Parts: sequence; C-alpha cells; structure tokens
Amino acid sequence: MRTNIISLIAIPAMAIALTDCHSDKKNGHDHEIPSVNVAQPQVDSLVLHKSYPAYLTASNYVDIVARVNGYITKQFYDDGAFVKAGQPLFEIESTTYREQVNQAEAQLQTAQANYDYASKQYEAMKKALESEAVSKMDVIQAESAMRESEASIKNAKSALVNARQMLGYCTICAPFAGHVATSKLIEGDYVAGEGSPVVLTTIYDDSKISVNLSIEDSQFLAMKETEAGKMVDYNHIPVVFGDTIANRYTARLSYEAPAVDKTTGTIFLRLSIDNPNRELRSGMYATVMLPYAVDPKAIVIKDASIGTDQLGKYVYVVNDSNKVVYTPIKVGELYQDSLRIVNDGLLPSDRYVTTALLKVRDGMDVKPIEAK
Repeated sequence: MRTNIISLIAIPAMAIALTDCHSDKKNGHDHEIPSVNVAQPQVDSLVLHKSYPAYLTASNYVDIVARVNGYITKQFYDDGAFVKAGQPLFEIESTTYREQVNQAEAQLQTAQANYDYASKQYEAMKKALESEAVSKMDVIQAESAMRESEASIKNAKSALVNARQMLGYCTICAPFAGHVATSKLIEGDYVAGEGSPVVLTTIYDDSKISVNLSIEDSQFLAMKETEAGKMVDYNHIPVVFGDTIANRYTARLSYEAPAVDKTTGTIFLRLSIDNPNRELRSGMYATVMLPYAVDPKAIVIKDASIGTDQLGKYVYVVNDSNKVVYTPIKVGELYQDSLRIVNDGLLPSDRYVTTALLKVRDGMDVKPIEAK
C-alpha cells in the first residue's frame, strides 16, 4: 500500500514538470544567447606622455596704487569686472591739486611777464650804452636780470608740469585691459600716497596665460633629445583642466630655466596659452602632458568599453569559445578624446566588448558581433 501511494504522488509531479517545460518552449523562454558588439584593439605608433602638475599665472599683472593724498571719492568698476585699457578705476579728492595747478599757472604767467620786461630793459640798456648814457655795468645787470627771469620761466613750467601730473594721479586708470581684483580700500577711505604709494587693487591681463611647472632634469633631457622629444610639437603641448572647462587647450613652450634647481633636481618651464574666452584665470591648476617615449605598437581601445571596480580597470574579453572573460588591465593616457592606451593586460588579437557592459558578466555565453 505504501509503495502504491508514492507512485501515485510521483506521476502528477512528472506531469507538471513536462507541462512547464512545454510551456517555456512555447513562450520562447529557452535561454537565448545574447549578442554583444566586440572589436579588436587598434595598434599604432604613438608618442607617450607623462603628466605634470602646473599652475597658471596671468601673462601680465600690476598693482594699482594711489600716489597722492586724499579721500577716495569714487570707484568706477565692480570687483572682479573686466575693464578696458584707459578706463577710470578710482577717483581721489583733487581740490588741493587743482589749486596747485592754478598757482603754478599763475607763477608761469608772472615769470613770463618778468622776462618780457627784463628782455626789453636789456635791449634798451645796450642802445643806451652806445651813446654812453649808461655804464657797462648797468648793461651787465640788465642782462643778468633777463637771464634770471628766463630761468624762472623754466622753473615755473617744471612746477606746472609736476602739478598737472599730481592732479592726473587723482584719477587712476587701467594701464591695460584685464580683470580687476577686489578693492582693498573703499569710497571714503583716506590714502597718503605721496609718502609711499598705497596699493588699491590689482589688475590681471589674462588674454594670455602662463603655465608654470617643474620637471626632473632627466625627463627634460629625454624630452629634448629622445625620439619622442623630436616628434612632439612644442607649440601644441596638451594642457588638461579636468571636467570644469569644456574647451581644449594646447600651450607653447616659451621659457626654459638656464639652470637646474640644486635642491629639487628640477628645471622650471613656462608655457604660454592664448585665452580668447578669458575663462582661464591666474591661480588655477592644470595638468601638462609632456612626451617621454615612443611606443611603436601601442594598444588602443575605446575608452567607453573600460569598466572600474575595487580592483581597478577592466574589460570584458570574448574568448574562442564565445564566453565572456573578466580581464583586468592597466591603462595609459587618453588618445584622440575617445580612445585609451592599454599598457598591460590586453593583446592585439583579443576581442573586447564595446557596448552594453552592464548586460554581460564573467563566464556568460554570447554571440559576438564584430565591428566592421
């Protein structure tokens, strides 16, 4: 009896299993093998670069100073604004200096009047001497008076120039176009610029930017004397700013220090970048890519096909059995914006998955579709 009951129970179970299997096939759920796009790495002769940290400075910047005494009566710009060459920045109380100009002009007029009188007196004395109406000493004194008045004119002119110059200092203008920093003083503050110039702000000419960095002396020699160094265009050195700046920039080598820094064993270099959009600012940090070698058989793959996990970078490779293989790799620099150099872990004959990385896993059977 017990044997028969077990048999009766087993028969319905087998029937259910057969029914489910038939249903799966009918609905098309028979474990279809997915298709994935694959490609073989490109192999090319490339100049390899090494990255160096650098910082930016404006090609030209100066402190704007007050050279006269008085209260600041006006600031003509907003902090951080771009100003044109010759544009007024500050105005300092000018009443005292206008009066000095007026006095200097009056002294010059007096000196000129005295000279006119002295010169006429001298001419009259010379004629009088011919008729012996005056002595020779009188003529000499008249000539001396004329010379003194002539010198007074020169002194008065010099004083007037100086007075006008000091009055001109009351209006402080931008020496060149650029961005102006925050003012260190505000309207109503008193400055004593005559004793010692007082710094009001700083203006930066950022139409061109300098990129400053230091590299090892050995790297400098490699850059200049190796095959890689001869291949590079020193007027278009790549400079990277990260994701914050969308535009791409290249720099030209503009200065090499004549000596090695003994304390660090490095050489200072300066690069120059045109900054027409004025988005690069003094003080920013950048990465400069300098050449160090030529790889005649560099392996290059699509950067988008590279994944990252706790162990580092990896790609999915499809083997000869069309199974996905998780493959750790070591990568180098970015090439042509969308490609990445692979330094280790990948062979030129390997087929790597180019898209849909989230849909594949290690050991999965796939149908590879090779890109044409």
